[in-house]
Amino acid sequence: MQAADSYFVDFRDVWLAYNDELRAKNQFAVEAIDLQVRRGEFIAIVGPSGCGKSTFMKLATGLKMPSMGKILIDGQPVTGPLKVSGMAFQAPSLLPWRTTVDNVLLPLEIVEPYRSHFKQKRKEYEERARKLLQKVGLAGYEDKFPWQLSGGMQQRASICRALIHEPKMLLLDEPFGALDAFTREELWCILRDLWTEQQFNVILVTHDLRESVFLADTVYVMSKSPGRFVVKKEIELPRPRDLEVTYTKEFTDIVHELRGHIGAIRQSAGKAGAPIPQ
Repeated sequence: MQAADSYFVDFRDVWLAYNDELRAKNQFAVEAIDLQVRRGEFIAIVGPSGCGKSTFMKLATGLKMPSMGKILIDGQPVTGPLKVSGMAFQAPSLLPWRTTVDNVLLPLEIVEPYRSHFKQKRKEYEERARKLLQKVGLAGYEDKFPWQLSGGMQQRASICRALIHEPKMLLLDEPFGALDAFTREELWCILRDLWTEQQFNVILVTHDLRESVFLADTVYVMSKSPGRFVVKKEIELPRPRDLEVTYTKEFTDIVHELRGHIGAIRQSAGKAGAPIPQ
């Protein structure tokens, strides 16, 4: 057993209803969420559409407060939006009138403590942004506008923007879902390398089971609404992982096992969630 304070993310019997009326009817979006994530751990959450994966993300970032239960992030109770996290979504949502480097710098302009020093430290921050863009393969594109970048390039810039303020936790909601298979795998490797180097916590929500198994230390499967975690699967493939591992029997066995769990959830939709098999 780990000491409670060694967990970076700690959900204790968390339930969420979207309003008082739904709560009065016992209609919850997520229920009975117990989750402990080690410091620096990479977890992925998979499950059928509408199962509450995005709701879980809102709880983990403090954008939603639970109806019941308690959430601790980095040992502190969550009482509002977190400053220790960065987020990237399926749509890169870069501002079209800003260059790539200026899009990446945006969090430093609006989030304290960086905001207060932005003008004085602009040169230093810009250097940090350019280095980050080079790491993800965007050298030479720093001063281009979003319309001059491919979808994959825009998503790389979006990940840089989520990491520029050096957050302790990165939340990714279907970040590679709209990309072609080759670009997606390229971005898996970029994310793997950034995480290996910086060891921030990652919570990845995805429909792509191969993606979850390749990237994560632990994969959680959510049941249909009301969402709860019904399967916890430790991914014991050795690191560092190269794309070649995705063609091995060990890898495909894990993917098939997870697919079987999700298939079973679809068939038993509406039945109460089972406890988490370890």
